Amino acid sequence: MIKLIISDLDGTFLNNQGDYDRQLFTKVYQQIAKQDVHFVACTGKQCERVEELFGDYRDKIWIVGDSATAIKFNGEFIYRSFLANQLGQQIISTLEQVNKNHVIIACTANGAVIKANLPERLKQKVRQSYAAMIEVDDFKTITDDFIKITVYDENQQCLQTRTHLTPYDNQAYIVVSEAAWIDITEHNVHKGNTIKKLQQLLNVDYGQTMAFGDGYNDIELLQQAQYSFAMRNAFDETKAVARFITGYNDESAVLKTIQLMLDLQAQPKAES
Repeated sequence: MIKLIISDLDGTFLNNQGDYDRQLFTKVYQQIAKQDVHFVACTGKQCERVEELFGDYRDKIWIVGDSATAIKFNGEFIYRSFLANQLGQQIISTLEQVNKNHVIIACTANGAVIKANLPERLKQKVRQSYAAMIEVDDFKTITDDFIKITVYDENQQCLQTRTHLTPYDNQAYIVVSEAAWIDITEHNVHKGNTIKKLQQLLNVDYGQTMAFGDGYNDIELLQQAQYSFAMRNAFDETKAVARFITGYNDESAVLKTIQLMLDLQAQPKAES
């Protein structure tokens, strides 16, 4: 019996335009609610941005956001983790030395902090994932602890950049989700461990969980679900840990798969 459905957003739930079939979601959500199933958006996006995306359903779904550093429901944070300011500043300093062209997004409880001198096209790219943004001239002016530090590289050099971050491997969780993105969070804070916390909170186990993902940062998420689905457009390493392969993100494959699975679940069992 499926009680918990978790989906990554970019490349998974969302299409290549960063949106989803809202009419189909309304229909599928009726099935989800009728069967008392919890739906979770699990993403690197800022929680407030996820709330924008889901509109009228923002208070009905669970959000595991900001690269799994937060659990939010009905407008309230249930869980948050933080990267100490001193460590975060050291990591930012390394990132600035390694590459002058990539975008550093330093997230605090107040919002996503970016450099004020970024070109407008890059600011627009950041706005796709972050609703609350703050511009500064120097990251050293940040005194709060960090929720996470994210790198966006339009030249897709993140795998190379990652090699310069190995000195921090025992102090932070660092993942290249794809060639253009790196996420850095508190040590051992990733989608898998945060979903474990949510499963405990909701009294749901591995066998009652369904999950969808496409990126390298979804591997731990898929390992937390018996019904694990990788997208057809997922990385091969992500497909390798999933029990099933579904369709493409551009085909609303997540919603169609949920619809099919819940239809099967709703069918009465045959008499033996």
